[in-house]
Amino acid sequence: MNERKVLLIGDNGGDVWHPLDPIRRQLADIVGDLAPFVVTEDYDSLKKLTNDEYDAVISYTDCWRKEVTPEQTAGLLAFVAGGGGLLALHNGISLQSSYELAQMVGGKFVSHPPYQPLSYHGTNPSHPLLHGVEDFTMNEEPYVIELDPFAPVNIFLEYQYEGRRYPAGWERRYGLGKVVYLQPGHDARSFAPESYRQLIRNSLAWVANGA
Repeated sequence: MNERKVLLIGDNGGDVWHPLDPIRRQLADIVGDLAPFVVTEDYDSLKKLTNDEYDAVISYTDCWRKEVTPEQTAGLLAFVAGGGGLLALHNGISLQSSYELAQMVGGKFVSHPPYQPLSYHGTNPSHPLLHGVEDFTMNEEPYVIELDPFAPVNIFLEYQYEGRRYPAGWERRYGLGKVVYLQPGHDARSFAPESYRQLIRNSLAWVANGA
């Protein structure tokens, strides 16, 4: 990466299920050497994104009950389409409160069974995002995702639940930019397995590379 920055956006407070602060500390430890971080809870920051200033956005938003305005949506869409990157972690898919952003990400959250041990498996060992990443197990919320049929994705990670495998990580292109979604991330414990830490490093470097 170059000297441009990464915007980490999320939410704190008693009315959110996934507070940003503990995850901020984890991400600073995992990828802090890759690029300077700007941390914000201000969704209006999305309106001001420029490809000259930022390489990527990491979404840990918890905006299930918060409107993402048309102006904020347009800012993030233009940033990624212009060559920026978006890495959405776990509840970061809540950007689906804007249907345009849901389509850019490639899917939307539907439901999840209880928090429990899950095993994660790469689908293609040669995929660059899986470099140095072995299959791993952690306690996590098994998010059930409905993929968008009009926004094809390349699934590189799946988790196993009741004998079936479900999407847990995918990537896609959007205009000149790149998008990655990673399903793990319920709380700080999710960021302990070294395989997942490496997957986050790979993903951030990949989306920040543009086209």
